[in-house]
This record gives sequence, structure tokens and C-alpha cells, in this order.
Amino acid sequence: MLHGETTSATKNYQKATETNAEWIQDFYKKQEVMISMRDGIELFTQIYSPKDQTQKYPILLFRTPYSIRYYGENNYRNTLGPNELYANDGTKDGYKFFQELGPVSNVDKTYFHESVPTWNEYMEHGNYDEYWQEQDVLQYLTNITHPILNVAGWFDAEDFYGPMSIYKTIEEKNKKNNSTLVVGPWLHGGWARMEGDFLGNIQFKEKTSVYFREKVEFPFFKYYLKDKGELNLPEALIFETGSNQWKSYDSWPPKQAVEKNLYFQASGQLSFDLPQIKPGSEFNTFTSDPNKPVPWSTEIRTNQGHLWMVEDQRFASRRPDVLVYQTDELFDDVTISGPIIANLFVRTTGTDADWIVKLIDVYPGDAPDNGDVKMSDFQMLVGGEVFRSKYRNSFENPKPLVPGKITKIEFDLRDKCHCFKKGHRIMVQIQSTWFPVIDRNPQKFVNIYHAVESDFQKADHTVYHSKKYPSSLKVLVK
Repeated sequence: MLHGETTSATKNYQKATETNAEWIQDFYKKQEVMISMRDGIELFTQIYSPKDQTQKYPILLFRTPYSIRYYGENNYRNTLGPNELYANDGTKDGYKFFQELGPVSNVDKTYFHESVPTWNEYMEHGNYDEYWQEQDVLQYLTNITHPILNVAGWFDAEDFYGPMSIYKTIEEKNKKNNSTLVVGPWLHGGWARMEGDFLGNIQFKEKTSVYFREKVEFPFFKYYLKDKGELNLPEALIFETGSNQWKSYDSWPPKQAVEKNLYFQASGQLSFDLPQIKPGSEFNTFTSDPNKPVPWSTEIRTNQGHLWMVEDQRFASRRPDVLVYQTDELFDDVTISGPIIANLFVRTTGTDADWIVKLIDVYPGDAPDNGDVKMSDFQMLVGGEVFRSKYRNSFENPKPLVPGKITKIEFDLRDKCHCFKKGHRIMVQIQSTWFPVIDRNPQKFVNIYHAVESDFQKADHTVYHSKKYPSSLKVLVK
């Protein structure tokens, strides 16, 4: 079934691309030029100008590191690196390649041979030092008054942080901005190239991407580029997953949302009540082995993929190296809207550790099937994030954990807008590996880029859930 859906989507996408190219050829003339940048590098540029010269037109600048597929065939290439559309290093069999590679820092010596200087720069700057700070775009987002449409997808596996941080920074630094936030149930760029009525096994009841393009994006450009039509967008247009509804807000997060804590309890319970734990049951411990990591997905893939962002998490909840906490069956809908903050009180036998926290919507036992997919007790991944302990005080100056010492770890799981429906349960899973979407932590305070096999060691991780050490998720509930 998955293959059929993928093939159908690909054919529809190709047809739309061909139609778009034909339309452009009918109404525009094209120039191809090389434009010099300040550093002397020349960038290949296509200029499309209207054949109709009877009126003036606005200019739309589109910069991309990708292909020209929207406007024609990829039969012209002038690359700055390897003279191929997609570089192929001719490596050995995948398993043998990683087995023989050793530390990641060996890649240049073994394969690149100084041909990819960027890789070496990454290896030299493992922490958030000046190299990375200078590249942070957020510091430059000042004096912005022109209209901006910030678009993000709840299930963007590549860059959900980017558009959300840009929107929030513009709001913070530019009090008279004209910025709008739109977030839908999309994968990376899904608003532009899909219908958006489902992702994996999760249905959204409407073609959300089509709605965005026709009711939001097109009117936005028409209004601001051509001074035509009307535009009545809210400050934030947000698709609420779970209830599958578009919501309009005059701020994000919504002002009406109330801060609450979901506390971990004894016996794997999860509730909004502060723990009242008897001595002897105030924590849970699991053993994490970086040589037997928790996988990020059950799919067998040659790339990262996208469907894992909404995948059924029962495969993980059955493992002994994953802690599971869940509420009782909900008697009413519970909707969270805004950032989710993990507050963990932990102890470990190692000197470093990763903490992966996943928020999950557990479907009821009588949930109707989705075609051939059994949705009974389905554990939908709503959101998840990882935090490396050595950066708990500073991303610039990592510090080791003290084995056996209880330490507070606080980090952001990013924003969500999800309705846990009546009859569902809210679940939280905690683990220390999420491979290979997140690189393995040796669980030893070392430079991971230079870690050798002997550095990777087992460690016992403990999560506290007592009145004194109340581990929790801080959420905004409306």
C-alpha cells in the first residue's frame, strides 16, 4: 500500500511540474547567466521575464541549493563541486564501510583527502563556538517591517526549529513587524508539493497543502506583489493535529493557554498531579548500550525518510532500555498549544548521556482501522527531541556529568499544537539512543568526532519522579 501511495504521489508531482514548465514557456522568456558574488564565486542564475511588455511587474527572487526541476529538466549542470548531479564517493558495502571507518574524523583522511574543507571545519568545531555563532541568522533579524509569511510543518524531520525560531525572533526584536505564522501537518516542504491529507498512517481529513496554497500563499503574493485582492490572515494560522482543524490566533503561543506540568509517577503513571511517592519507588532505571541502540524507526531505508515523525512507537515501548509513562484514559479532550519543556532529574553511571523524550498519543483499543492499518492502541509520535547532557549549562563549554550525582536536565521539545482526544491516553517515552537519526553518545565525556570503539560503554540511567525531584513535561493547555 505504501508503495502505491508513493508512486501515485510521484506521478502527480511530475505531472504538476511538467504543466508548470509548459505554462512558463508560454508566457515567459528565459536567460541563463552567471552572477558574481562578493567572494568571487559565480552562481548560476535563471531570469524569467514576461513576454507581455505592456505593464510593469514585481520581481520575485528565489534562491535554492536544489535543482531547477520546477522550471524544466535537470539537463544543465554547472556545479562548484564534483561534476555530478548527486556526488557518489564509490564507498564499500554499507556495513563494512562503517565497520572499517573508525572515528568520524577519519572520513577526510580515508575518503575526502582535503577535497571537502567544510567537513574538516565541522570536525574542528564540535561545540557552539564562534564558527557557528557567526552563522546564526537570528542575530540579523532586526529592523524588519516588510511582510513575511513564516511557514512550518509539524512533522518536518529536517528543520522545524528554523522557521519557528525565525518567527519568534522577528516578533521579539521587531515590535512593528508584519509577520504571519502558518504551521500545518506537513513534512519538510510538504505545503508546496503534496495534497497534505495524510502522512503515513495518520489522516488529516482535508487537503491541508492545497488549502494553504490556494487560500493563504496565493492571496498573500497576489496582495503584496500585485496589489490585488484582499488579505485577512490572522497572526498565527495553526493546524491542530488530533482534532484536525485549522485554528486562528492573535498570538503564538495562544494567550489563553495555561501552563501545566505532566509529572512522571510510580508504576509508569503520568498525570498533572505532583508526585507523592513513597521511599523506594521514587525513580526508574534502565541500562543504555550504545552498541545496541534504540532505532528511530522500524522501516528499512536507505535514507532518513519522513514517516518516522508520526510512526507507531510500540516497537520502542516494548524495549527494556525505554522508560514509559502514560495517563489513564482521558475523560475530556486535552489540547496542548505551544512549547514543551522537559525537566528531568537524572543520575547516571557515565560521564555523559543523551536524553530523548518523546510525546505520544495513544489511541483507544476500539479505534477504527485506517484501511489495512490497525489503529487499535496505536502510539502516534507527536513530537520528540534529544539533549546531550554535557551541554546542560552551556553549548559553548561542555562539562562532564558526575557519576552518581542527581542532575537537572532541562530542554525544549519545540512547539506543538495537538489535541489528545477523549478516550485516548498521553504517553511519554524516555530513552538514551535514537539511532541513526541521532549519532551514538559514547556515554563517556570525550570528543565524539574522535571517539574510538573502546570509548563506547554501557551506562545505567536513572530518572527521578519524587516530590523532591519531580521530573515532568511543562506544557501549555487550552
